[in-house]
Amino acid sequence: MSTDVTDKLPAPAPPGKGGESTAGGLLRLILNGLRRNLRQYGMLIALGLIVVLFQVWTGGDLLLPRNVSNLVLQNSYILILASGMMLVIIAGHIDLSVGSLTAFVGAFAAVLTVQHGVAWPLALVLCLLVGAVAGSVQGFLIAYLGIPSFIVTLAGMLLFRGLTEIFLQGQTLGPFPNGLQKLGNGFLPPVGPDTNYHNLTLLLGLALLAFVVVQEVRDRGRQQEFSLDVLPRNAFLLKLAAIAAAILAVTLLLASYKGAPIILIVLGVLVVGYGYVMRNAVFGRHIYAIGGNLPAAKLSGVKDRKVTFCVFLNMGVLAALAGLVVAARLNAASPKAGLNFELEAIASSFIGGASMSGGVGTVLGAIIGGLVLGVLNNGMNLLSVGTDWQQVIKGLALLAAVGFDVWNKRRSGS
Repeated sequence: MSTDVTDKLPAPAPPGKGGESTAGGLLRLILNGLRRNLRQYGMLIALGLIVVLFQVWTGGDLLLPRNVSNLVLQNSYILILASGMMLVIIAGHIDLSVGSLTAFVGAFAAVLTVQHGVAWPLALVLCLLVGAVAGSVQGFLIAYLGIPSFIVTLAGMLLFRGLTEIFLQGQTLGPFPNGLQKLGNGFLPPVGPDTNYHNLTLLLGLALLAFVVVQEVRDRGRQQEFSLDVLPRNAFLLKLAAIAAAILAVTLLLASYKGAPIILIVLGVLVVGYGYVMRNAVFGRHIYAIGGNLPAAKLSGVKDRKVTFCVFLNMGVLAALAGLVVAARLNAASPKAGLNFELEAIASSFIGGASMSGGVGTVLGAIIGGLVLGVLNNGMNLLSVGTDWQQVIKGLALLAAVGFDVWNKRRSGS
């Protein structure tokens, strides 16, 4: 009587026993998920590592509540510009005029409020309209006359810088009204009983946490409906836990100082709004389409000229908002304001995952890229690193991000 050889083989080890451990299997699933989403999570992981390194190198000064608030206030205008610049780059264009337009709007606001006594709410609206007009003129030249965006916005950079000098006559003009100053330096008012924390900031942090968790669960369910790849359940829960920990940590840090800065609320609204538009709205999908494959987008019925025009109009409004924030934070308008802001915004977008060829990127990625540069600047200042070496390090960071994009494309293609 013969016996089958397979009857003598040991039974496979159940999960977590004998063979691969449960922790090892989970780690493998997480690593596989990261490989599939390297572009999405790579810079977020890099930001976390940079924060940890500078927290250690500065002896814990980086994440002091006061410094975290200053980090938000110091980089708010760059993050605003990066949000709009990301849309411009996704559409396959570039905007070199945003720094000069930022300075011009600040000068315009100073002339209205300081010299002519215009109420600051009216001045704010007028400044945003100026940004919209500037963006729409550049958008018209690019979209409907076919002039390359590099040339149009380079001319705009020179034009708005010259107008700034003319408006201010080479002098610094200030101070601004208190209401406008709060846009760049203000915090949410305290409410409720004394708990040693800023109650309103705590409530907003919990609301943000609930919104993010619901959105992540909804996005995962939508991806499963269309049979798209998603992170394994355990890895997804770990991702939610990491997001929750990060939100709660930032909320507690801000709430233990003066609360959330007003400009942080504005940034939150921009990120949520643009994130929804780019993920779910037809207009957002059209921006990706014209940046990814313009001929195919035209054949599909996408009104590429209208989309391009709206993208630059939007960039103009955000540049005006950034100009108001800069002027409010400095409490004065300066002819030299906004220098190299366009380069910071472009660098933030590329570090955050934008592609040189267009069609790729997210607004949240631009925010992450801006935070990477902001943490680098803040950390190096705390360590008393000279401005010369700071420029070198930021240049290397930008080069590494673009190199990573090229490598990732080749990896995906192979």
